[in-house]
Amino acid sequence: MSEIRKVKTAVIGCGMISNIYLRNLKNLFQIIDLVAVCEHKPETAGDKAQQNGEEKVTTKEEIASDRDIELVVNLTGPAAHYDVIRQMPEAGKHVYTEKMMTTTLEQGRELLTLADARGLSLGVAPDTVLGAGIQTARGIIDSGLIGDVTSCIACINRNQSLNSETFRFLRNPGGALPYDVGIYYIAALLCLLGPVRRIRGFGAPAPVHTPQLLYQLPEGAPSSWQIPGNNLISGALEFENGALGSILFDGNTIGESQHMLKIFGTKGILELGDPNTFGGEVKLILPESPACIMPMTHGYNGSPVLPDPTPYEYAYGHRGIRVAEMAWAIRKDRPCRCSKEYGYHAMEVLCGLDRAIATDSAYETVSRFEMKPLKSGYFSGMEHGQMRGDAEMSLME
Repeated sequence: MSEIRKVKTAVIGCGMISNIYLRNLKNLFQIIDLVAVCEHKPETAGDKAQQNGEEKVTTKEEIASDRDIELVVNLTGPAAHYDVIRQMPEAGKHVYTEKMMTTTLEQGRELLTLADARGLSLGVAPDTVLGAGIQTARGIIDSGLIGDVTSCIACINRNQSLNSETFRFLRNPGGALPYDVGIYYIAALLCLLGPVRRIRGFGAPAPVHTPQLLYQLPEGAPSSWQIPGNNLISGALEFENGALGSILFDGNTIGESQHMLKIFGTKGILELGDPNTFGGEVKLILPESPACIMPMTHGYNGSPVLPDPTPYEYAYGHRGIRVAEMAWAIRKDRPCRCSKEYGYHAMEVLCGLDRAIATDSAYETVSRFEMKPLKSGYFSGMEHGQMRGDAEMSLME
């Protein structure tokens, strides 16, 4: 891999999630050359650059005009995604963005058209679909071990309004639970089962929230607020392969998460861990047999791989893996798995649920995508401060 020219990469957005992205992009993936960071507060970007290496602190305009930078990683909040993403393809840059692509289908379609016109990639999170749990389950489904998939269930709950006291971006469009967390479940189902054809749903907004946490509100902060959009959704999905899905994303309940992700087939059942992480057990249930935990055969398990891991890294140790996969796709001149078509379809499913709720009718999707699984092979761990060479090989093809 030493003969491959690294992809010079810049990061825009230095919020909480940027810590592990910067750490991993700097140290974990040989294909990435992290050269610049950008934040609307220069002092924040400076602190992150100092923590993670020698990348320079810069502005969006300087990133756009730098001909050496090929790939931009957008870690801003969802409400800012459209403006940030649109600027980069216009400057000839590939873009990988945190979820969601944008907050509206119209903006998403415009970005797809722009990237297509420039012949550029636009990759979309979450990268947990390349984790060991989802990729192992995908391999089991593709092998036919559970037969033809007939149905699936996906559930997650949070107290999203309480969370919005700490994470203020949740008070903006895209902050409701289905968009903020439900996207991990939708993305996992799409990776496992393919595109959704038709959608029905019921929903409810978040309540008006008065702060409950014991801290002093900043001067001028609102005394109450309401997260925009449907914060509780119960939906039905009809997949293009004929499978039926039931989803429940409840952001109006307590914070003790009770996640569920199950795939039912004609010969067996798969029970997966939390798709908001990279690992989790994959339990196989067959007729007249005890349930068994399947060995991980694909992907990355999210366990810490760099020295002195932070607590966050025990669940998200491979954050940035889709950026690396996208960088390899650029070098190999092939489509990336985190494609714009996949990201747009995931957004269309969530927006389609909102439209089905608003119109009290079925929503028919118009977008489609294809996603290849990772090459078989379970890789984790470090050797001499870098990921083993065979690990990144699973991202190359």
